[in-house]
Amino acid sequence: MTDSTGQDIAHALGLLLRRSTRARLYTRLTEGLGEAVDDLTYPVLSGLARTGPRSAADLGREIGLDRTTVTRRADRLEQAGLLERRPDPADGRATLLALTDDGHTVVTVARQRLTDAIQDSLTTWPQADARTFARLLHRFVEEGPFATDQN
Repeated sequence: MTDSTGQDIAHALGLLLRRSTRARLYTRLTEGLGEAVDDLTYPVLSGLARTGPRSAADLGREIGLDRTTVTRRADRLEQAGLLERRPDPADGRATLLALTDDGHTVVTVARQRLTDAIQDSLTTWPQADARTFARLLHRFVEEGPFATDQN
């Protein structure tokens, strides 16, 4: 491995992780899915789909937003019928955010759009390269600096 490999990967990841890159992608994924669903609210929906019901504070930690921001975005999604607030069975004073069936449907559509966009971007790649990329990306996420078991 050359000395610049880590730097090259870090640069590419920097481009992928920019807020503007995510916003552009979320806008593309959520187009036409309703007035409440946009680049700001999609992370709340996606986070709940990934984690299941969560308090606004816990969800905020998961998706990188503060509790107040999550609550404001959840209000919009609740008004649109995409999430609901439920009592927390572990704490009678607390409330959990949870996706409704319509919320699950929106996330499913957005994730399929992402899958399709990725597939479309790989159509010019040899199939073996695309499979290798998928395998190595998965390995990097599991074993690299983003791995959840890293100290």
